[in-house]
Amino acid sequence: MMIGASGCAFTRGDLGTPLPHSDVSEIKKGQTTEAQVVALLGAPDSIQQIDHQEVFHYYRYALKHATVLVFTRVNIASDDLYVFFDREGVVKQVLYGNRTHNLKFQYWPFGG
Repeated sequence: MMIGASGCAFTRGDLGTPLPHSDVSEIKKGQTTEAQVVALLGAPDSIQQIDHQEVFHYYRYALKHATVLVFTRVNIASDDLYVFFDREGVVKQVLYGNRTHNLKFQYWPFGG
């Protein structure tokens, strides 16, 4: 009776907005400025100072949760874009990871 009352629940949550690959690919090392990055992607989610140089961080987090009977599985993934600028405000390095595109609901809580 307890198992029958537990039921099922499926939820999804997102924080941040997706970063279009076409916009990210427009950022060129040694050419693109801070102002151009902001015009392309909007304001960064955070700005950090590392060795007197600015780093823009854009992110998106996705969560998928499934409960079947009494078993629960939660999967979380993130897309992170770090744009490093030199002292003149020109892009020095771009690091981008996109992991939310293959996040899936997993109904069975055990194993991979």
